[in-house]
Amino acid sequence: MILLKKKTSFEEKVHKAAAKIPKGRVSTYAQIAKEIGTPKAMRAVGNALNQSPGMPSCPCHRVVKSDGRIGGFASGPAAKKKLLSKEGISFHGNKIVGFEQKLYKFR
Repeated sequence: MILLKKKTSFEEKVHKAAAKIPKGRVSTYAQIAKEIGTPKAMRAVGNALNQSPGMPSCPCHRVVKSDGRIGGFASGPAAKKKLLSKEGISFHGNKIVGFEQKLYKFR
């Protein structure tokens, strides 16, 4: 028997915010934390994204670190890079090329 964990209201907010990030753009854990009214909860945002239902309802691969590095991903950083590359995001090592131009800031 498989039990499905009910999302917390925090997880719901995080997933809804991540769903707003358009294809070919990225946002940061900090931007999402700010967007949902918990500006210091960047690590909690990352944990909530790790529990996400996945694409297409929650494109968590579009959430990166504030310095433009790719950050974590449940399927590993190579998979995250591959998904972002398919959306037109380029990298130099693990850092997004033209990060500021690709950054989605919600407001």
